[in-house]
Amino acid sequence: MQQPERRSKHLIDPSVPRKRATPEEVARLERVQRTVLSVLVGTTIFHLAIGLVLAAVFIDDSERVAQVGLCILGGGFGVVAFAAAFVIHRRPVLSPWLLLGFVPTVVGLVVVLR
Repeated sequence: MQQPERRSKHLIDPSVPRKRATPEEVARLERVQRTVLSVLVGTTIFHLAIGLVLAAVFIDDSERVAQVGLCILGGGFGVVAFAAAFVIHRRPVLSPWLLLGFVPTVVGLVVVLR
């Protein structure tokens, strides 16, 4: 009698179909995907906000209007970063957490205007 061919466990076996994912597994996967996406989007946009504030710091002090403008733009992008994370998680956009988006503006204005 011939022994059946032994397959490695890590390889796909066409004779044994994959089991279907349960709704709980799908929900868990979607939650992880939303979390990863919101962290990526939030940190990317927030880095842009910080870059704008750093640009304001390195501009010559004779261009005070440009410095303040860049700081305000940095805060706007900071708010957009938090709002994007809320949208990805399907939460209401208007939240007190949006105020954290203005941190780059406050820090930038303190550094620029001193």
